[in-house]
Formats: sequence, structure tokens, C-alpha cells
Amino acid sequence: MDYQKRIKKLQEKLRRKKVDALLVSQPENRRYLCGYRSGDHGIGESSGLLLVTARGKVYLLTDFRFKLQAQQDVPWAEVVLYPKGVMRLLNRLLPELAITSLAFESDYTLYSVADKLSTTLGKKGIKMVPTNGLVETMREIKDEQEINLIRKAVRLNEAVFTDIHNALSRYSTEIDIALAIETTMRRKGAEKPSFSTIVASGANGALPHAVPGNSALAQNGSLTIDMGLILDGYCSDMTRNLVVGKPDQRYLELHRLVRRAQLAGAAAIRAGARCSDVDKAARDVIADAGYGEYFGHSLGHGVGLAVHEEPRLSTRSNKILKAGMVVTVEPGIYIPGWGGIRLENMYVVREDGSENLNSDTTWLDL
Repeated sequence: MDYQKRIKKLQEKLRRKKVDALLVSQPENRRYLCGYRSGDHGIGESSGLLLVTARGKVYLLTDFRFKLQAQQDVPWAEVVLYPKGVMRLLNRLLPELAITSLAFESDYTLYSVADKLSTTLGKKGIKMVPTNGLVETMREIKDEQEINLIRKAVRLNEAVFTDIHNALSRYSTEIDIALAIETTMRRKGAEKPSFSTIVASGANGALPHAVPGNSALAQNGSLTIDMGLILDGYCSDMTRNLVVGKPDQRYLELHRLVRRAQLAGAAAIRAGARCSDVDKAARDVIADAGYGEYFGHSLGHGVGLAVHEEPRLSTRSNKILKAGMVVTVEPGIYIPGWGGIRLENMYVVREDGSENLNSDTTWLDL
């Protein structure tokens, strides 16, 4: 990855905004800009902050636990440790760098941290500038190197699903399948799941984000498996729906309906298309069949270093798709008391249409 090219682009943004530096705390933004792989345990515990100055150097601020990782991942930046806390380091370092205005990621930084930064640094004459989307907008359009990494993550995700699907008779509960999926991911080389695996059997399938439990797999009922993994930093996301046993006519009709909606949504994807129009193309298929009230979520979302990022294929989004964006198309029907069906593939937006990153799709056409 050409991290320094990304840094230069961000520095141009900072100069246009007339701020001296940006403090990057969002983990995916941090990895996008410099390749630092260490993750955060939570929003209140960071493995490091990236300080990008508008006209000078880049600093990775961290502590002793991550020193070697930081030096290995980001040899071209200056790694600075904060043995007595990041606030004390910033209080010393920023004046040394003649920084008088510091931008921060307002949609990720905790209010308590932003307040403390403002109070502490304000005494040194440093103004805090809230910003959002400076890095996220850069991440929306993937270059071919990123697309290839996402493609590999998709392929590995499919390989994991194939293993589990071929051994489905070994599992008796939702949690059995979920644990097998996540174990197989790690054994095949994934960093980790890109989200908590969803396995929903029978009536539980009416919950779009069902939490797998000890429910026995419903014989002849729908089984939804929504799974994704991270490989080399990039995410995959895929949903498959099947039946343990023999599908009845109602299942077949609804599965085919959801599949037609998915294909309609995919056909509407191209550079220049409006996100809401892509959503509508799929939603109309389901609504025209009389099931509109059972499809209550948006059609899809961007995928990259984060499993949910811009753009959103939603009725509320007027964003225009651009070549290089990567999105999911995942229509669904959820009927209380019966279950649900959702089918999800990932697509690259191209100038003249879309590229389906999933290869394992033929069995979807029941």
C-alpha cells in the first residue's frame, strides 16, 4: 500500500481546512493511513494514536506494549511512546511542533476525551477542531490492490462456508454452527471474524440480527447464516440461506423472490447510480410481490477495512456511486413466527456495471 500517498492527500485536506494537524483515533482510519495492525480493545482503550501534521512529519503515539509492532508496521513514521499517558505527551509535543490547531475525529472520540483535550491543550493556546469523514471519504473508493485483498477475503469466507455446509449434519444447534464457522476461519488464516456470526434457524430467522443460541436446527425450516472474516485487514460479508431437510413450496417461492430482488439490485449498480435507486430496484421486486412490509432494512452497505462503512444502499441515501466502491446487496424477507430469508453477495462498482466478488452463487438459484 502507498501509505505516504494517502498521507499526502490527507495533508492537503488539512491545509485546505487551515488546521495544523489531525489526531487519528479510529482504528480502521489509522490502519488505512499507515498500516498499523494493532487493534483496540474498545473505544476507551487505544493501542495508539496517529498524529498527522499538515506540513511535516507523521507520528505514531503509543505505549511500551505496542512499541515493536509500531516500529515494524510503520518504519517510515516516528514512533513516540507515552509512558506517563497520551495527554502529557500531547501537552509537550504539540507546542514543540508549533501546532496551534488540532483536528480530531468527533464521530469517534469520546466526549470525555475531547473535553479533556480541549481543557488541557487550551491552556497552551491550542484550539481543538472537531471533524468527521476526513479519512472515511478517502476509504470509500478502493484501488485495485485493495479490491484484490477484499476478493481474497471473500474467497476464504466462501471456502469456510463450503466446509461447514458439507459437514452440516454434524451440528445440532445454532451455536454449534457459529462456533465451527469462527474456528474454521482462524484455522484457514483469517485474522478474526469481521462481525459476530449470525446463525438463525426456523422462526429465529425473522430476526435479521439474531444471536445464535442453543436452539435445535429446525427440520425442513429455513436456516440463515450470515458470516464474514478479516484477511490482511480487509473484510468480507456474506449471507446464505438453506433448509435442513426438504424445503416446502413456501420456502422455495420466498427464496426465489429474494434472489430476484438481489439480482435486480446488483443490475442497478454502476458508477453514477444513486444509492437510493439501487435500493429501490431490489425493494420494488419484494414489494410488488406483496412482501414489502417484511423487508425493513436497507439493501446494503460499503465494505473495506470495516465491515460496515460508506456508501449505504438505502432509501435515505442520495450518495452517487463511484467506480471502486465495494458494497453488499442483501435483500431479505422476515416473517414473525415463520422465519426469514436473506441472501448477500459483495460487488465492486464499475463504470459500466458491477463485478460480483462472490463465485459460489449458482446454488442460490433454487
